[in-house]
Amino acid sequence: MAWLGTHELVSAVSEGGGLGLIGAGNAPPSWVREQIRLTRERTDKPFGVNIMLMSPFVREVIQVVLEEGVGIVTTGGGNPGVYIPRLKEAGVKVMPVVSSVALAKRLERAGADAIVAEGMESGGHIGETTTMALVPQVVDGVDIPVVAAGGIGDGRGLAAALSLGAQGVQMGTRFICAQECIAHINFKKRVLEARDRATVVTGYTTGHPVRCLENKMTRRFAAMEAGGATAAELERFGEGKLQLGLIEGDLENGSLMAGQIAGLVKDIKPAAVIIREIVEEAERVIARLNTSYLGVAYG
Repeated sequence: MAWLGTHELVSAVSEGGGLGLIGAGNAPPSWVREQIRLTRERTDKPFGVNIMLMSPFVREVIQVVLEEGVGIVTTGGGNPGVYIPRLKEAGVKVMPVVSSVALAKRLERAGADAIVAEGMESGGHIGETTTMALVPQVVDGVDIPVVAAGGIGDGRGLAAALSLGAQGVQMGTRFICAQECIAHINFKKRVLEARDRATVVTGYTTGHPVRCLENKMTRRFAAMEAGGATAAELERFGEGKLQLGLIEGDLENGSLMAGQIAGLVKDIKPAAVIIREIVEEAERVIARLNTSYLGVAYG
């Protein structure tokens, strides 16, 4: 949750029983250090830092994580294999986000402690495989814990992920509408208004496709792609758009990263309440399944 994974939300999630993650995104190392220290002022519970591997500050952010003694790191947007040894030597638990079984296996061999298997339903940068198909294959392919991500927005999604063999879930879009999230109220309202087909994917030609809520910006981006714009031209067009949408609340010209479960989000609540309700719903679903007849239809 680049721009939104700040100390306010991170500490609230950790205090509520989850694992809050600071979203480093493309932020400079000084910002990451500040967020780590502010989070520690608000909670003594575990939290981590998500490192975006496409950031120009990757090495500097890793140095900050090590200097500040952060115990958990997740990574996204690439292969973190080259960085894992240094993190492991410092005792950091490493949980890379992957979109393929092959990368999951490779990172397990490199020393990853767990894998976040993220399906294409997620917001932001995505892969090509759905969560339902990806998670069980990653579970079968590695011997370390697997966390499911992408398309999970309530207790039903948590129960489904557990049934696929995951040992937990990672959620982003649902927490856009946590009270503690600093997202602009305009963006939160757009998420609340979203329906099942509210998101689109752009950027396939760049090799880094991104899922966002559809708006004027995504339509313009898609038109530029169709017109043969280069990756450099598309990158320049996208500069600053994420902050414009998420923080400044420009719903038409900004990038509104969100997953396909946006249509499930119907209210703004404290993070702790969101977590509690999701867990309680999952427990009810699992209990019901334990007493229900399960059948399979053949076509």
